[in-house]
Amino acid sequence: MKAIRRFTVRALIPDSLTSLTALAANLRWSWHEPTQRLFDEIAPDVWRESDHDPISGLGLVTPERLAELAADADFVGRADALHADLRRYLEEPRWYQGLPDPKPQTIAYFSPEFGIAAALPQYSGGLGILAGDHLKSASDLGVPLVGVGLLYRSGYFAQSITNDGWQQESYPVQDPDGLPVTVLREPDGTPVTVTLALPDDRSLSARVWIAEVGRVPLLLLDTDIPENVADLRGVTDRLYGGGGEHRLLQELLLGIGGVRAIKQWSELTDHALPQVYHSNEGHAGFLGLERISDLVGNGLSFDEALQLVRGGTVFTTHTPVPAGIDRFDREVITRYFSGDLLPGVAAPDVLALGDETANGGSADVFNLAIMGLRLAQRANGVSRLHGEVSRAMFRGLWPGFDVSDVPITSITNGVHAPSWTDPSLVDLAVDRWGTTDTSRADWSDPSLSDAELWSRKHGTRERLVADVRRRIADGYRTQNPQAVLPSWIDELLDPEVLTIGFARRVPSYKRLTLMLRDPDRLRAILLHPERPVQIVVAGKAHPADDDGKRLIQRLVQFAQDPELRSRIVFLPDYGIGMAKTLYPGCDVWLNNPLRPLEACGTSGMKAALNGALNLSILDGWWNEYADGENGWVIPSADGAADDQERDALEATALYEILEHQLVPRFYEREDDGLPQRWMQMVRHTISTLSEPLSADRMVREYTERMYLPAAAMERELNASDQQRARELAAYKRRVREAWPQLAVAHVESGGVDAVPQVGDVLRLRAYVQLGSLSPEDVTVEVVCGVPGAGGELLDIRTQPLEQQQSPSTSRPEHTLEYAGTLPLDRAGGFGYTVRIVPRHELLLTPAELGLVAVADQ
Repeated sequence: MKAIRRFTVRALIPDSLTSLTALAANLRWSWHEPTQRLFDEIAPDVWRESDHDPISGLGLVTPERLAELAADADFVGRADALHADLRRYLEEPRWYQGLPDPKPQTIAYFSPEFGIAAALPQYSGGLGILAGDHLKSASDLGVPLVGVGLLYRSGYFAQSITNDGWQQESYPVQDPDGLPVTVLREPDGTPVTVTLALPDDRSLSARVWIAEVGRVPLLLLDTDIPENVADLRGVTDRLYGGGGEHRLLQELLLGIGGVRAIKQWSELTDHALPQVYHSNEGHAGFLGLERISDLVGNGLSFDEALQLVRGGTVFTTHTPVPAGIDRFDREVITRYFSGDLLPGVAAPDVLALGDETANGGSADVFNLAIMGLRLAQRANGVSRLHGEVSRAMFRGLWPGFDVSDVPITSITNGVHAPSWTDPSLVDLAVDRWGTTDTSRADWSDPSLSDAELWSRKHGTRERLVADVRRRIADGYRTQNPQAVLPSWIDELLDPEVLTIGFARRVPSYKRLTLMLRDPDRLRAILLHPERPVQIVVAGKAHPADDDGKRLIQRLVQFAQDPELRSRIVFLPDYGIGMAKTLYPGCDVWLNNPLRPLEACGTSGMKAALNGALNLSILDGWWNEYADGENGWVIPSADGAADDQERDALEATALYEILEHQLVPRFYEREDDGLPQRWMQMVRHTISTLSEPLSADRMVREYTERMYLPAAAMERELNASDQQRARELAAYKRRVREAWPQLAVAHVESGGVDAVPQVGDVLRLRAYVQLGSLSPEDVTVEVVCGVPGAGGELLDIRTQPLEQQQSPSTSRPEHTLEYAGTLPLDRAGGFGYTVRIVPRHELLLTPAELGLVAVADQ
């Protein structure tokens, strides 16, 4: 028989050890090495078996051991000292507090998943790990974030692999009482709940849990409570589980319920309401509608409220393909928003926000990413290349503008160095330079010898080999409980062999099996008698993605060959715990997606922080940072006739690099046995990439480029009883109504010879019709650049033209005259046009309204 519920009966913590309880309650322990070492000291076996989780670990420690520790004055003193250090960390001013006022006192950060620690399994992959790292660095920098997500009772899923290599999923239920979370409570002790009105007179309620991530509270909403009927209790059952209305309910709860949870948390804890709301992907986009509903209830119109909400909202897109965006049937959206869900917000207004037809989409669906872009004045992709891809992907929302005008910028992701840098490198930084901040240590310092650094890398490779053998042995015992453990498990991998890592989600575009394109050639690389290679692979396919599961199966079956299994291993159930050993233990990190479908690819960043060299397609972050000394670029066969030819060409390039460049360099040893040239690359990688790839850099960039300007805009729009928001809404309405009347009637030019030369000055005169608008409402400008093959302008520049107060007598009737000069300062092809765009001091860019009038001759 199986238990219907499981929980841990905990030993009573002695009074002298209450510091342990406080240290375990705050997730700062997940990136604070001294605290982790203290918990490890309590009971090393328990610490490992609990997957480094002090909450569950303390519940497994015997009363006798706790009594022994309580009587150990040295241990108690160290625990109290760490608790005092935690209090200082939570209270002392940090980077953000040193920024000049005014600045927001609270910033809300919404995400469908958060990867903080293995002890809180609420993530599936890169999006969640990125969100977790964002909170951690915000905490370290003192940025006053409050995170908002959902508490999934089964997280994502636990992965196992059958004997024939097929992925199987299981969904172990998480008991919140055993997680590092506490219930948000009213003053009378009752749990706080938020409620959403659903169609058919139903309602969805959620309890609010709080995880303390250093200085950042993370609010997690949970529908598995008695107030809900049976089917609604399962809304927060699984991350990305189900589809259709189940997914819609999750996203309504995240956005609308999340804002309501913040309001209650703010009131109960005396925190200021957020001035800025950051939506990490479109899943949380409904948060803007809840805020609009509140403002409409306070007297604003829908359009006026929309301006105020947009001004204080930041939207980050992570997907480079339309298929990665959540879309719902418009009839379903109409049904949900035709009732009492959001007073003052009508279904047609909601549908207009998610209408994708302007971007070439279907008239029958509602698009969450497009709603997110329309509800946020500031938007960004997550690498420079992804920003370019996103501008092209969504350019239809700004018709008539060039791709470069589309108001989507980029902030390249980063990773939280204290979470992902191996302790052995941290110890080395402390010993050598007296700092735990490895991102700012001088790894090129000649006083650090190659031998010292090589020794640390060798040690991390040894720990990876031991971890792989343990995990494979545990999996074998689970599948074969009565069998004797086979001897070949003790021969898996070799700490002396060049080790390549490949671990990520397994959608088709990431090409898990590109390395198998020529199995015989890969076999020869792995089994080379003098220069062998070993590969550790991990990753999960979405439960509904059979194509991804077949990729895993193919790789597992290849690795089951008795001759190969010591050189290539697939590790099931990839997660944070595994990753923390895998990244440092690899010498090379492999990434071979279809370019440009990798939005960022932060796994390679984590490997680089640990001295691994990247071997990657020039995509995501690698497109910005590859410099020829920190790894190898796999050439992209963008001009291939089809996917099969492209895979063949890029796989061949991968083999060529391995055989002729990468592997020989690793095994090229000096008289002292060290790979000197390899170590130069390792030093260069850690020295040059640690700071730019850090999440601290990323969060500072979000703060300076997004949060502070958004807060300033929110203050401006809120001023004088929100009068500025009303003015902006009225301006936009007036401009949209009048825009069809606008035209560039005629353009004249002169001032250059028959053969223009660099240094000539082109004089321009444009005659425009503004209809009912005034010159103060618009900008008339010349747009110039290099003509492309189809006549479109590339590498464009803009320059405003000035209205002429004494127009020439040749001016056509009902037109205004504008003029200016344009220096011809570069040789080559040149083209120009004249356009009219809206102008208002509260517009972030001229493209914001998606309105432009361009000269047609």
